[in-house]
Amino acid sequence: MTSLPNSAGGVDGPEAITPSRARLKSAFALAGWLALCFSAAAFGGLFGPGEWFAKLNKPPWNPPGWVFGPVWGALYTIMAVAAWLIWRRGGFSARRVPLGFFLSQLLFNALWSPAFFGLRNPGLAFADVTLLWASLLVTVVSFWKVRSLAGALLAPYLAWVSFAAVLNLAICRLNP
Repeated sequence: MTSLPNSAGGVDGPEAITPSRARLKSAFALAGWLALCFSAAAFGGLFGPGEWFAKLNKPPWNPPGWVFGPVWGALYTIMAVAAWLIWRRGGFSARRVPLGFFLSQLLFNALWSPAFFGLRNPGLAFADVTLLWASLLVTVVSFWKVRSLAGALLAPYLAWVSFAAVLNLAICRLNP
């Protein structure tokens, strides 16, 4: 098979990536990041609040339960887009460090619900959310260095995790 020169001075051949193929690869990557983030959400969803949580003392500023689903849905979407934007800057091999930080914070994110609701252990969940907050802060900074938009997209997530950590601590204190 003969390869033909293209308008960019390169060669079109079996290994050449056309713009439409690159867009398709990028779309599949975005779908993959969305699937990964929502898999963490689905795992956490296996551990629902239940009766135990309903009986806990909560601060008066505790949001109603219906708030959490829409907020987390939006945050998981934004998280996936931010990771995808970093991935687009050279793939996982070129962005191993910031994407590794992203994966570590996602792991802490996924472990919070089993700790809090599954084990009914707000103290352990607070330790987890503290690690989540720290790893997320490192992720925001590392993303910002690669692409400021990706770091900025994670700011609402960092704010929500900060709020969640304070709420978790308040529940620990109200339920010794």
